[in-house]
Amino acid sequence: MEQKGNLLEIKNLKVSFFTPAGEVKAVDDISYNMGYNEVMGIVGESGSGKSVEAYSVIGLLQNPGKVTGGSIIFEGEDILAYNEEEMRKFRGNKVSMIFQNPMTCLNPVYTIGNQLIEALTCHDKSISKEDARKRSIEMLEKVGINNAEKRMEQYPHEFSGGMRQRAMIAMALICKPKLLIADEPTTALDVTIQAQILEVMKDLQKQENTSIIFITHNLGVVAEMCDKVSVMYAGKIVEQGDVDDIFYKPAHPYTKGLLESMPRLDAVEHERLIPIEGTPIDLLNPPQGCNFGPRCKSCMKICLSKKPPVADLGKGHISACWLHFMKKEEEVK
Repeated sequence: MEQKGNLLEIKNLKVSFFTPAGEVKAVDDISYNMGYNEVMGIVGESGSGKSVEAYSVIGLLQNPGKVTGGSIIFEGEDILAYNEEEMRKFRGNKVSMIFQNPMTCLNPVYTIGNQLIEALTCHDKSISKEDARKRSIEMLEKVGINNAEKRMEQYPHEFSGGMRQRAMIAMALICKPKLLIADEPTTALDVTIQAQILEVMKDLQKQENTSIIFITHNLGVVAEMCDKVSVMYAGKIVEQGDVDDIFYKPAHPYTKGLLESMPRLDAVEHERLIPIEGTPIDLLNPPQGCNFGPRCKSCMKICLSKKPPVADLGKGHISACWLHFMKKEEEVK
């Protein structure tokens, strides 16, 4: 039965890293909602705060990182108020994560089967060893690993990169969480294996009715997987909307820049990609105005002195850019 309402509500979330050089605002006042069985893409360049925001949701933020403001509401409960024990129950049972490099997450001295069974028995104390083993084999089969019983006895180094990532997906979904966070799960894999892993994730998302936060800088993956998209730049969400809005009606200059720098199938031979000029800002000394201002082709005087307000473009499509407000003023004149 389909559940209504929001599974996850992030409100004015702020995360800072307190370094000897000063405070780095890695996530600066972001908000979004996620429904049940929904796939949300979070895109942006490296260092834009995508992974930090995800680690805050699952409670794996490491020192010197701290949540300095806002709330993370999961099914009506603010998880920032959880103690260590409640957080441990929440992690795995209700929310799970697939990391970028499975080799750093799988224990090299334990078999794959051992690790899957442990992941399940840790969160479900009532399950028997036999049932845990059956469920583990079933999950390996679901993610497309052949000879699952034999594979249960093998170690991570005996698996290829794609198979290790499949094993990680099986481990993340074995406790049937309601939310799965996938942090660039296909980046380390070659293109054909990437496509297979995405197909596995799409099928499992439908079968298990799991919501997914998909973190990536690959817009092709977003088009393939996601219902909604949040575009992040320097700790802020600069644009948000459904996939069609972001791809066919991009409103923020940064989103347009990301789309222009993507290879296209309909491109004329020898047509050059248009990169976004400049480099990301130094978060220790952010600009006074818009974070994207120093790199923006449409930068105006006001962009350098004042932070842009968020413009509502209708149907959940929002964009934080002064251009929308200048257009409105011109229309009034």
